[in-house]
Amino acid sequence: MALGKKIRELREELGMSQAQLSSSAKLSQGYLSQLENDEVQNPSAAVIHRLSKVVHADPRLLMQAAGYLETHGGQDNENGSLEMTVDPELLRFMSRLPREQQAHLLQLFQTIQRRTPAEASGAR
Repeated sequence: MALGKKIRELREELGMSQAQLSSSAKLSQGYLSQLENDEVQNPSAAVIHRLSKVVHADPRLLMQAAGYLETHGGQDNENGSLEMTVDPELLRFMSRLPREQQAHLLQLFQTIQRRTPAEASGAR
């Protein structure tokens, strides 16, 4: 899949506008539009990494779409392509919350992740 199409797909999965994504990734909206329309031949790795962080995707996914990487290792699916490892609906929900609430939820998730299986099931 071409880089522009992949960026647009991830942005739309998150319910973000071009203005929101470009602002969060510290890009001009015009440049993002050019990226999404595949008018930029070789975007920098820094741009790709900023975009991947904002859309919560493995940066290798966008690097691969830009033609920088061959698929191997990591979160590859059976077709050999990288995929998003977080539920897009969860990301959409989280993106609508204020940063403070996001931070509280992150702390909660980290606490849950650290619990042992016995603690999680209620055994004492």
